[in-house]
Amino acid sequence: MQKNKVVAFAYHSVGVRCLSTLIENGFNIDLVITHEDSTHENIWFDSVSELCQKHNIKHLCPTDLSDPTLLKTLENLAPDYIFSFYYRLMIPNALLSCAKIAALNMHGSLLPKYRGRVPINWAVLHGETKTGATLHIMESKPDAGDIVSQKTVAIDPDETAFEVFKNVTEAASLALLDVIPDLLQGNVPRRPNRLQEGSYFGGRKPEDGRIDWEQPAQQVYNLIRAVAPPYPGAFTEINAHRLVIAQARLASLPYSQTKYSLGLQVVDNRIYGFCGDGRAIMILRLEMNDLDISPETLQKSILSPLIQ
Repeated sequence: MQKNKVVAFAYHSVGVRCLSTLIENGFNIDLVITHEDSTHENIWFDSVSELCQKHNIKHLCPTDLSDPTLLKTLENLAPDYIFSFYYRLMIPNALLSCAKIAALNMHGSLLPKYRGRVPINWAVLHGETKTGATLHIMESKPDAGDIVSQKTVAIDPDETAFEVFKNVTEAASLALLDVIPDLLQGNVPRRPNRLQEGSYFGGRKPEDGRIDWEQPAQQVYNLIRAVAPPYPGAFTEINAHRLVIAQARLASLPYSQTKYSLGLQVVDNRIYGFCGDGRAIMILRLEMNDLDISPETLQKSILSPLIQ
């Protein structure tokens, strides 16, 4: 008898992709717990609610996971598995214990590295050359349970976190697919998640995208890549104007530190960001209030008042 009864906590594109993988491979999704989209957030990702409507799957958007009614619902469903696919809240142990076989979470890193929040953004920020997706046993401590399946994704030097996220979404589906034959038989392959060999990071706020031009160019560039749109973006402020660097590349040549001051400057009708290590970043798209700023506008309307 197949072990295929599922309750899933899911959100975001990873939620859609992994739920689709389960559906396509014979799992019975009895209930999906998801989130209402926030009006204060840029919703650039796929909708779990729309997927549930398409497949006639019951779904709820509770704000309080400690509600006794929700616990009773899961106890009555008695799922073989509980899955969490990019769900944003910690799931109480009382709910996890409703899984007859296992409660499993999909995390966007190569655990034990980058446990915690927004792991892809952190990996890009730190200049990692690879990341991935890890399916693991859920415990009360975040991202701490045994590893069930894992897929690696390369990070190219110029890729943004958004581009890496798309590849990690694919890797999540493949990591799940690898163990589906075992899961359907009630078997959960597992190996230790050696936390002492990894790292933990918290969430990030838009203010964390503020650029310090005294830092080396590579470090500034990694920040730009890590929070580039559709994330809030790396920014600098000039004369009370907040300027967001939406797209950039490392400049190939060093600059004369005696000629250019740190920060944004216009050179040969191109915008550069000059950094503390004698290197520069070529700014390919600069925005202010969601509008593109040309080199001419930057020079005449923003930079010039500073030097008059």
